[in-house]
Amino acid sequence: MEDNPNEPDSVNDAAAATEVAPSELQRQRDEYYDRLLRKTAEFDNYRKRTERERQALGDAAAANVIEELLPLMDNLDRALKAEAGGEGTEAYRRGVELIHEQLDAILRKRGVRAIDAVGADFDPNYHQAVSYEPAEGRREGEVIEEFRRGYMLGDRLLRPSMVKVAKG
Repeated sequence: MEDNPNEPDSVNDAAAATEVAPSELQRQRDEYYDRLLRKTAEFDNYRKRTERERQALGDAAAANVIEELLPLMDNLDRALKAEAGGEGTEAYRRGVELIHEQLDAILRKRGVRAIDAVGADFDPNYHQAVSYEPAEGRREGEVIEEFRRGYMLGDRLLRPSMVKVAKG
């Protein structure tokens, strides 16, 4: 078969068709690189968001458990304030003190802290006023007695302190 100059050379034409200009390759490369960066950033944002959500769920679950433990702490506080009388009461009191210390340590380890109310200025964000009473030598709005201790978990209020506030 003779080479006909009018007939296209299929091998040469195929090679020419697959050749892409270097500028077109660079544009495609830049486009793919941009896509890669965007997908990487999206995945990183997704990972961070799911981690924040997981942390929030964990904190909420911990707060629920701790809120259930707080009445136990209240009962132990009341038992410790009770007057001891009769035989064996000192041993009973020491046992309650040990339980109280252990529970207090568990709560502190979990990030729970008691709100210091007595002597502080009344703050409706942290205190629940149960009564107001005139008090000599006390500032207006000063907390003079705590009926039930309030607690915080980090920056989150678990429950406010029930308090008596000085009236002017």
